[in-house]
Amino acid sequence: MDDYGNDVWNYAFFLTGSRDHADDISQEVFIKAYQGIHTYRGEASLKTWLITITRNTVHSYRRSRFFRQSLGSKLYSIDDEKTAGSSALSPNSRIAPSAESIVMEQHYENSIWEIIMSLSVKSREVLILALKYEMKIHEIANILHISEGTVKSRLSRAKEKVQKELGRRAE
Repeated sequence: MDDYGNDVWNYAFFLTGSRDHADDISQEVFIKAYQGIHTYRGEASLKTWLITITRNTVHSYRRSRFFRQSLGSKLYSIDDEKTAGSSALSPNSRIAPSAESIVMEQHYENSIWEIIMSLSVKSREVLILALKYEMKIHEIANILHISEGTVKSRLSRAKEKVQKELGRRAE
């Protein structure tokens, strides 16, 4: 949990859009991993195995009545802890960034995450796995049970949608 807890929680959040659901799913993932560690074959990294368990748990969770009933339209924002780190002094600078630049950076990051969270689950999933978790195309294909070509096309379309929306918002 120390090594991969944040990755599991973040991925669950990206798929569900809910902090509460991400908390529940993360706990369930590590219980499943603990109970099923004897099934881990070592063919993929431990992180990939946990991400796969997370994805499968989210899909099971989505099918549950509780999840369907508690879902509503939500506004998504980036985790406050992630943006808090941007206010620290940069290693190459002795001057702290201005409050205005911090707010502008946080607003930009929030806009990006808002756009990403508005993508379809299929698009969002490949984008997050590739960019956030730095997984290779073949790893993503294995996790999602789709071809590498499908991963590439979804990733390309997702990046294009994010770039277009950022450009539209900048105007």
